Amino acid sequence: MKGAEGIENPAFVPSTPDTPRRVSASPSQVEVSALSSVPQREDCQLREPREPQKPPEPPLPAATPPVSPEQPGPRPPSEFEEGPCGWRNFQPPCLQRCNTPRGFLLHYCLLALTQGIVVNGLVNISISTIEKRYEMKSSLTGLISSSYDISFCLLSLFVSFFGERGHKPRWLAFASFMIGLGALVFSLPQFFSGEYQLGSIFEDTCLITRNSTSCTSSASPLSNYLYVFILGQLLLGTGGTPLYTLGTAFIDDSVPTHKSSLYIGIGYAMSVLGPAVGYVLGGQLLTMYIDVAMGQSADVTEDDPRWLGAWWIGFLICWIFAWSLIIPFSCFPKHLPGTAKIQAGKTCQAHQNKSISLQHSDENFGKSIKDFPAALKNLVKNTVFVCLVLSTSSEALITTGFATFLPKFIENQFGLSSSFAATLGGAVLIPGAALGQILGGFLVSKFKMTCKNTMKFALFSSGVAFMLSFVFLYANCENEPFAGVSELYNGTGELGNLTAPCNANCNCLRSYYYPVCGGDRVQYFSPCFAGCLNSVSKTKPKIYYNCSCIERKAEITSTAESFGFEAKAGKCETRCANLPIFLGIFFVTIIFTFMAGTPITVSILRCVNHRQRSLALGIQFMLLRVLGTIPGPIIFGVTIDSTCMLWDINECGTKGACWIYDNIKMAHMLVAITVTCKIITIFFNGFAIFLYTPPSSGTDVSFQNQNGVVTTVSVQQDFNKVGKEG
Repeated sequence: MKGAEGIENPAFVPSTPDTPRRVSASPSQVEVSALSSVPQREDCQLREPREPQKPPEPPLPAATPPVSPEQPGPRPPSEFEEGPCGWRNFQPPCLQRCNTPRGFLLHYCLLALTQGIVVNGLVNISISTIEKRYEMKSSLTGLISSSYDISFCLLSLFVSFFGERGHKPRWLAFASFMIGLGALVFSLPQFFSGEYQLGSIFEDTCLITRNSTSCTSSASPLSNYLYVFILGQLLLGTGGTPLYTLGTAFIDDSVPTHKSSLYIGIGYAMSVLGPAVGYVLGGQLLTMYIDVAMGQSADVTEDDPRWLGAWWIGFLICWIFAWSLIIPFSCFPKHLPGTAKIQAGKTCQAHQNKSISLQHSDENFGKSIKDFPAALKNLVKNTVFVCLVLSTSSEALITTGFATFLPKFIENQFGLSSSFAATLGGAVLIPGAALGQILGGFLVSKFKMTCKNTMKFALFSSGVAFMLSFVFLYANCENEPFAGVSELYNGTGELGNLTAPCNANCNCLRSYYYPVCGGDRVQYFSPCFAGCLNSVSKTKPKIYYNCSCIERKAEITSTAESFGFEAKAGKCETRCANLPIFLGIFFVTIIFTFMAGTPITVSILRCVNHRQRSLALGIQFMLLRVLGTIPGPIIFGVTIDSTCMLWDINECGTKGACWIYDNIKMAHMLVAITVTCKIITIFFNGFAIFLYTPPSSGTDVSFQNQNGVVTTVSVQQDFNKVGKEG
């Protein structure tokens, strides 16, 4: 392409030396349908047409094409509206440093991090506090958690369909606004519900006379704040929809093919790190008293069951931070400088399926809701795309299930406290997932994998994760002795009944679970069920003595200075040493599981038509939630509940949470779910590889608008002729 010979066509400029060289047809080798003018194109991506012009005269070989008055010189295709960073005529030079793919990726990562902090971090860690403060049942707080996914599913298809033709950075500015607004709305109940009232302290020891608790099932007026929390989650879902559909497509637009996977992997890794930051931030804020903004303090400490932390402060911080990103996103142009050049250097890898209709070539296609069914039908007919989506949905069911219940599994298998189990679970899940996302994107980028090789790499990663998932069969622990459940009270009582002759007169409550470990290495439901009459609260852990149900190994005095003890607060230390092995192997399993995530996303972007990438991501994330993230925790929860050995039953006789699980049965059930989902993932991934048909090297399909004709362009393998032919 030489500037001295005719007009330069930016479509023929290779993006980087690393980009595969493209070839084009000379005018004499182009088959043109009647009454249509076909610009020379070297990819089969769906493009915006140029401005309507009068059909030019058929060009002669090696002749310079006529220059139209409406097109006086070289310029990118009208689809790529590149421009400087700024607002209208205000375009400061300092902002142009951010007008690059790296500058956009930085702001994308900050927004993904903020969204992850709020949705998967602060919301999850605040649920238990919200339950106590607003007197809600777990079923209601579960509805709060599901509201985000409901909103995402309802909007993802329409946002991705209409946003593909729109100004994607401004859509992300809208996403920043909605995420900030959702965080603000979620925190509002704190400012309208009044001051938190501490209840009376509960006596946990054995009492001959205890105030009877009446059965009350009437709902508290505070539970009406449920609708405010749901509204906040719906707004957060509205903001998350453009982030993971249009934002990903914009990144793919702006960088060469071999770099796209790395950029997308970094962006997704930040969304995974968000929950970790949210847990750390939320955990620190929960050490502050809930009404600290009102100048109120409490005489109780965090160890008191009545303590509630300041759950709402984190949402206000994220509200401010999310809204601070509105301005940067709003100043980005519709396309970053160099996008047209980069797109011209990309080869089309869309799956060639004879059943896919390719007639939608009108430049107005996609702007009307009437075109939505046709566009949706076109994607559904892409069998490779459907298989990849089903593969990711099956994988999402496992990952969300473990993200929800891994702390519970660790807590029950290895006899740890809930807080320490959550810390270990987060320390394994979050770094492993982030490392897997980045590593998967890096390897695909490093070796410049084609669409088919990318799918093979994802299949390999899923296969390794499948083999490692059998760790649950070997890294589990037997249940520790539990009085009334798996062990008798000194040979008295019966299994399945917490009440025995030694605690029959203590009036103990099954609704108050506060486990203690006896000196006989048997665990008891609470100090009351252990028959303990006295306690020493100055020590940590709290010490109990004069316990009638605990077998005395030696004579123990009833003084606080006594060296021995009859019972101490907390679960008995496990004698199982499999925890390090489990955490190590599970960490590697998480890495390989998420290592397939970015390659699958990149494969979806490659195997569909260029104009339908955002809609493809919208369909992927919708089905990923409908088939994966929404049913995943439900399936895991039902499965884990089926292994329960001791249920909480309140004064009204209503069954609540499960206190004790059968560890071995739980491990085997989780292996069954994991293996089943992994087999489904591998099957659909392998089937996609089998069905994938790349475009032939000699034929590219170009979608043009002029006269609504779809034209096939025969391509010759001589790139050097492009300059001579303009």
